[in-house]
Amino acid sequence: MLLKLVVKNYLLIHDLEITFSGGFSVITGETGAGKSILLGALSLVLGQRADAGVLLDQGRKCVIEGVFGIGEYQMEDFFQDHSLDYDTSVILRREILENGKSRAFINDSPVNLTVLKELGERLVNIHSQHSVITLNDANFQLAVIDSYAGIQVKTQEYRVAFSRYATAKSRLSALEESEARSAADLDYYRFLLDELNAARPVEGEPEELEQKLTLLNHAEEIRDNLAKAGSALTGDEENLLGNLAATIQVLNQAARFEPAIRTMAERLQSNYIDLKDLAGDILAEADRVETDPRLAEKLTQRLDLLNRLMKKHQVSDAGKLLQVMEELEKKVNGAAGREEEIRMLKAELEGMEKDLQARAAVLSKRRAGAIPGFEKEVTSLLEKLGIPRAQFRAELIDCQALSRDGLNRVSFLFSANKGIEMKDLGAAASGGELSRLMLAIKSMISQKNLLPTIIFDEIDNGVSGEVAGKVGSILRHMGSCMQVIAITHLPQIAAKGVRHYRVFKTEGKNTTHTYITEVEAGDRAVEIAKMLSDQRVTESAINTANELLNN
Repeated sequence: MLLKLVVKNYLLIHDLEITFSGGFSVITGETGAGKSILLGALSLVLGQRADAGVLLDQGRKCVIEGVFGIGEYQMEDFFQDHSLDYDTSVILRREILENGKSRAFINDSPVNLTVLKELGERLVNIHSQHSVITLNDANFQLAVIDSYAGIQVKTQEYRVAFSRYATAKSRLSALEESEARSAADLDYYRFLLDELNAARPVEGEPEELEQKLTLLNHAEEIRDNLAKAGSALTGDEENLLGNLAATIQVLNQAARFEPAIRTMAERLQSNYIDLKDLAGDILAEADRVETDPRLAEKLTQRLDLLNRLMKKHQVSDAGKLLQVMEELEKKVNGAAGREEEIRMLKAELEGMEKDLQARAAVLSKRRAGAIPGFEKEVTSLLEKLGIPRAQFRAELIDCQALSRDGLNRVSFLFSANKGIEMKDLGAAASGGELSRLMLAIKSMISQKNLLPTIIFDEIDNGVSGEVAGKVGSILRHMGSCMQVIAITHLPQIAAKGVRHYRVFKTEGKNTTHTYITEVEAGDRAVEIAKMLSDQRVTESAINTANELLNN
């Protein structure tokens, strides 16, 4: 709950510090005294946006701090999720700088505004005159029924499961769309892969084929040249080997007279042997070279096929064709994998949907079971609040398709007069009636929500007299299980407060400042009498104020 509020340099507030306690407290003050300013300051520390226009003194920053007791409200998870130190009391601070930028802190740790607002929503609910608009919101109406039925946890568990289901459904839709788009591509990929598999390319094969074709295409020329070379070496008439043999014989004869010549003869003999072997190899090679037009045509066709495939796939060699084959295999296999994923995801979704249907059925049963008691309590409270002929119905409407709320939606119907057909709230209730209806609903669900603090800003709109006293009684009763603060103009409500605060402003020559102070017990009668009086507080007003306080 809210323990202390500190405000510095905010609009008409120069420097203010006020402490609060549990139960029901009231804040009163003349119109224009600054009650809404105080509420605006609190809204800032709870995460609402602001700008430099809120600075009283444009030369220094605005600082607002709220101290909250949270030991009874199981908020450790929030601090753990956001890596913040937990304590049974927490300080929320907001600083608005001179340039309009702002900073937010939780227990002196800087946080972004979203985190501050998230915590603020778990600490305080501010009910203003405009918040009755939410009564017409279908989501709010269903949340009210779930709160009254005590199934918020089950509803949240269902929504988590539904979120997973919706994500899986989106994934399936994307896969099926991708499958439809790639169906034609898949046939083409398979055709290309089959074509390459049939060709069975081998790395380096085109180069080898070109070499073989070169040999085949010039076979006759090669054989003729080899034959001529062999003839030059070993021909029947003049030939190189015959001349060498004769030369060797002449040198051997000369060596008989000059031993040094023998070395020359031996060297020439060695060359003769090598040339004779070479001549044999040349002639053998000439015999092996043959023309084969059929083989040449076959190799040409194979080379043409590989060249055509390389050109088709825009690659420069057969090795890269093998890479193309691998990529095509991945695409084809990937499509098969996608088909399997679709099959498995459909089966998973079927199971998830069965689980959601079962969860939704539980929610529907609990909602339907809670509605009669809810309608009865609302009608009873409305009677106490001055609408004795009120008719109210919470209509549970079944839906065909699962949604994030299950299989239901809720519509609140209302009529302020007996015999008048009930209609949607927006068409059937006045502003004052809506305000009282919202009070009735919040008073019922506040005991179930365990929200630390609720603040009512002029909940007395459209009520007076005895009804105002009953509004005050309801607020005081709410204060028995939570902190309730009401900003009010009605003495009947102010008298019900356990603690009473007064907002006032002072005017200097060039300044106006707003202050708030707690009204001591002995001064409350006078303060309430002021609310009953015109300009002068009369004795009868004092007596009436005492009666209200003692009632």
